[in-house]
Amino acid sequence: MSRTFEEELKTFEKVIQRISSLALLPKKISVRGAENFVREGPNIIVGNHVGSYKDVAVLFKTVPRPIFFTANKMIFSKEDFSFLVRKHLYRSMKNIGLMVHFLLNPFFTLVVRYISSNIAKVGYIPVDLYEGRAAAVRKCQEYLKLGRAIVLLQGRGHFDDADPNPYVARFRHGPAVMAYNLYKEDRLDVPVTPLAFFGTHLPFGVPATVQVNVGPPMFISRYWVENDSRQTVENFRQALERTVNNLFMELLRSR
Repeated sequence: MSRTFEEELKTFEKVIQRISSLALLPKKISVRGAENFVREGPNIIVGNHVGSYKDVAVLFKTVPRPIFFTANKMIFSKEDFSFLVRKHLYRSMKNIGLMVHFLLNPFFTLVVRYISSNIAKVGYIPVDLYEGRAAAVRKCQEYLKLGRAIVLLQGRGHFDDADPNPYVARFRHGPAVMAYNLYKEDRLDVPVTPLAFFGTHLPFGVPATVQVNVGPPMFISRYWVENDSRQTVENFRQALERTVNNLFMELLRSR
């Protein structure tokens, strides 16, 4: 009999916490509004994304329940993941990257085998990025119908000085579309938890306190425009972006 995700997670929880602590070393975490986290049932968590893997590590250490992140479906296959590693090295280092992959192939093989075999057990949703966004949305909706909590951070995952608002990027429509579809088709008014990070943009090894500000859950039913799906989705998208911006500004004012 196969085990549920929650049962699988228990066997990996200590490892996840250790890896998350290592990813944040030597940073500390301070959380405001932790009582606003939704502890059971379907939930979408949205927030700004400037800290790459550090944002993920912070959420694994602060959200009081199992959480799912979307990830390229190809990393769930050893062969496809190995191809992605070679592609990334070539894109970053050209022919030198291919040479690095050749010389370190035994190491990459071990890493690829471990990650592709275990990533589904620590909370990643396999999404085929080549099928388009609609397929990714449907996959996430399936997880939400099962009562899961999924994380949809908004941003590039890194700090960009050229951006007029480098900390909080313009929100995409994905979270609002998922909330809309589930409410219209299943009358499932999924709580969407807004949060903001400050401090994850600082490089690994730099001492700092990462601040997290969690707001009360938001519901698309409160932004519903009858017979106008586009306006409903846009209203909710704007509200989520505005709320995360406000949460972020609260963090800045409290410094």
